[in-house]
Amino acid sequence: MNLPKVWDLRIDPAVLKTAAKIPRRDAGKILVAIKLITFNPYFGDIQKMRGEEDVWRRRVGSYRIFYKVLADKKIILVFHLERRTSKTY
Repeated sequence: MNLPKVWDLRIDPAVLKTAAKIPRRDAGKILVAIKLITFNPYFGDIQKMRGEEDVWRRRVGSYRIFYKVLADKKIILVFHLERRTSKTY
């Protein structure tokens, strides 16, 4: 599957640090989902965050990837990774 990558991806180092602390199987799924965001940031189990401009959330199992889409520059900024619990939202 060779799809053209049209979006530039930038990942906050805190996201990678968090991913290193979670189980390897979940971390693998999360990293695959982050790579897929570069092909189409509006595809998948996503939701626009209320009260935020251009901030989206993608669900991957019990984890949430938060990212900002800068459409005019074709940049995706992954800035937060969080495990969903009953207190998350």
